[in-house]
Amino acid sequence: MTLACLLCGAPQCGLAAAAKTQAASKKAPKKSAKKRTATRRRRRVPPPPKVSAAQKSASAEAVKTHVESALDFGFQNPAALIPFFEVLYRHKEGAQGPVRVLHFGDSHTASEEWPGVLRSHFQNEFGCGGPGFVQAGKPYAGFRRFETKAAMSRGWAPSGLLAREGDGLYGLAGVSVSTRMSGETLGLEANGERLQVFYYRQPGGGSMTLSVDGVEVDTIQTAGPAGAGYYERHVAPGTHRFELRTGGDGEVRIFGWVTENQRGVTWETLGINGAQADLLLGWNENLLDEHIEQRDPALIILAYGTNEARRTDWSYETYKAAFGRVLARLRAAAPAASLLVIGPPDQGVRARGKWVPHDGVDRIMQAQRDAAIEAGAAFWNARSSMGGKGSMKQWVYAGLAQGDFVHLTAPGYKLLGETLYGLMMETYSVFATFRRQATGNITHGSSSQNR
Repeated sequence: MTLACLLCGAPQCGLAAAAKTQAASKKAPKKSAKKRTATRRRRRVPPPPKVSAAQKSASAEAVKTHVESALDFGFQNPAALIPFFEVLYRHKEGAQGPVRVLHFGDSHTASEEWPGVLRSHFQNEFGCGGPGFVQAGKPYAGFRRFETKAAMSRGWAPSGLLAREGDGLYGLAGVSVSTRMSGETLGLEANGERLQVFYYRQPGGGSMTLSVDGVEVDTIQTAGPAGAGYYERHVAPGTHRFELRTGGDGEVRIFGWVTENQRGVTWETLGINGAQADLLLGWNENLLDEHIEQRDPALIILAYGTNEARRTDWSYETYKAAFGRVLARLRAAAPAASLLVIGPPDQGVRARGKWVPHDGVDRIMQAQRDAAIEAGAAFWNARSSMGGKGSMKQWVYAGLAQGDFVHLTAPGYKLLGETLYGLMMETYSVFATFRRQATGNITHGSSSQNR
C-alpha cells in the first residue's frame, strides 16, 4: 500500500483517483522521467550511516519507547486548544460547516507526510471536508498535496517562497503564480462541492475561463481595485477536474484554490522548504489577513525552527520577539482560532567527523515556547517526544530519519504524525468528557427548576 492510500480512509475524498494517477506516473516512459529529473534541483542528502541489524533493532525499540511516552509530556498550555476542541465537539453533535486547520511550516511540513497523516485521522474521525486551500499549480519543484493532482503550463512565474524582497503580495501560503500570456493553464483535480479561486484583483487585470470536467462554465475577470479577489462556484459532490485558462488581456495572479465539502475537517498544508517563521512578517498584512479571515480556521499550527537553529544571528531575545510578532499577527487575523506551536525536531551537525546534537535547537525551541505561552498558544515539544536532545541519531539508525540528521523519512514523518494525533485526541477526550458532564449538569438543573 502506498503512503497516499493511508492519507484518508474516507472514499469520498477522491484518493483512489490520486493513487491511480501516482501509479500511472511510475509507469511513464523512461525518457520523460529522465527529462523531469533533469529540470529539477533536488536537495542532496548524504546516505545514512551503515549500521548492523542489532543497532537498527535497538534504535527502533528506543524510538518506540520514547514516542509511547509522548502522552506523559503532553502540551504546554493545553487550555489554548479549547476553542478548537469546542468546534470539533459541536461538529460531532451535528453542527454544519467544515472545520479548517491551517498548518504553516518549513520543509518538514512541506513534505506533506505528517500533515497528511493528521489529515487522514481527523477526517476519518470527524468527516472529510476535502482538501481546503491548495496552492496554485506547482509553485516549486517537489510540491505536492497527496489528495489532489495539480497541473501548470510553462508560462507561469512563481513569486514569494523564500523571497525577502518583493511586493509581499503572496497570500495565504506565501507564494503566487502570475502570467500575462494567453492560453496559459492551471489545473486541479480534487474532491469538493464548493470551489473558490483566490486571485489578486488589480487595475488592468486579465481574464480567465474556468472549465469543470472539461466543460467551460464561466469567465473570471480579475480587473478592479487592488486587493484580494475571490471567485466561488458550487458543484456536485465528488472529485472534479478544474482548469483556468488565461485570456492574455492583462496580468493574472493566482494564489490558490479551495475545494471543500459542507462538513468535515480540512487540513491545509502551507509549508515552504527552507522557511523561517519570520518570513510571514514580510507578506502583505492586509492580504494575508483577508485570506485567513476567508478561511476562518478553527486551528492554526506553526511548525518552524529547524532552519533558524542553524543561524547564528538569531539570539534567544531577537527570535522570541520576532516569533511573538508572528503569533500576534495570526491572532489578530483569526481571534477565535486556537494557536498551536510545534517545536523543531531534534537535529544533528557534523563536528570532527562525528554527528553531534545541534545546540541551536535549544535556543530556538525555548524562545518559541516562551513566546507561545505569552501569546496564549499551546506548545508541543516534538523533540522530547522523539527522545530529547541527541535522539536524531536513534531515528537515523532506525531508518526513520535521513542521512542529513535533519529530515525524517516517510515512516518517520508518519510516526511523528501518529504521535501528535494520539496526543491531540487524548487531550480532546478529556475535554469532551468534561464538556458532556457540564452539558448534563446544565440540563439536569434546568429540568429540576421546570419541575
